[in-house]
Amino acid sequence: MEYFLELFFSGLTRGSIYALIALGYTMVYGIIGLINFAHGEIYMIGAFTALICATVLTIWGLPPLAVLGLSAFAAIIWSAAYGLTVERIAYRPLRHAPRLSPLISAIGMSIFLQNYVLLAQTADFVSFPALIPDFAWLEPYRSIIGSSDLVILLTTAVVMLLLTILIKGTKIGRAMRATAQDREMALLLGIDVNLVISVTFVIGSALAAIGGVLIASHIGQINFAIGFLAGIKAFTAAVLGGIGSVPGAVLGSLLLGWTESFATGYISSDYEDVFAFALLVLILIFRPSGILGRHHNQKV
Repeated sequence: MEYFLELFFSGLTRGSIYALIALGYTMVYGIIGLINFAHGEIYMIGAFTALICATVLTIWGLPPLAVLGLSAFAAIIWSAAYGLTVERIAYRPLRHAPRLSPLISAIGMSIFLQNYVLLAQTADFVSFPALIPDFAWLEPYRSIIGSSDLVILLTTAVVMLLLTILIKGTKIGRAMRATAQDREMALLLGIDVNLVISVTFVIGSALAAIGGVLIASHIGQINFAIGFLAGIKAFTAAVLGGIGSVPGAVLGSLLLGWTESFATGYISSDYEDVFAFALLVLILIFRPSGILGRHHNQKV
């Protein structure tokens, strides 16, 4: 039973990170109907930004939790700026071009950002400082769930709650839902669609940055390529739950995390990625729109 719980919480932690990234994919798709293939690199840039800030702040002698908070804040701001830049360069000029054009442009941005960080930093894995302290009261349950796992779960839960409030209860959230349902009608009603799209990219990038900081602190190392596989897995989770559906992105991420965790724990870790994508294939065969997928004009 203890081993089962260990795998359960491990999968929950993975799923939480996937969810933070997958929400960016599904929100952008819900608004403009396209996939931001540079999103995984935004996640990676968030982790590197946090590393640079954490290194400087640690030298200044700040306590670990303060370093984590300030580094995460810097990563969110910097990644949001990158997300906005991707929207302005790779998507906005091609708003009325054939659908294949912005997709190719986004892939180009992904390759550019990956190689940019490779040249600016290093091709090797870099150690990330352990900024999350060990909670003494968790000691009896250390074999099941660690302090970093708990912080990831709680942070993800708070972020999901705030995002739900933003989408359901604010003016910009209503504008996002209106734009997702019918962009032309939203324009006729006076909604600044360009602003809505930009805000969507900024929010998605900020969420990815949070995921990057949390997983970097949890694992303890990062490199320039971490965004590629994480981005593919998060995209898989978004499709699994129903691309364009916010609850679907969360559900798909959790299912993917549990699938990887239990399959690697009880079968073999050599086929971790195989299990993940096999689940996607099965879902798409029996439910092509995803678990919570709906009609394209009701995505958000």
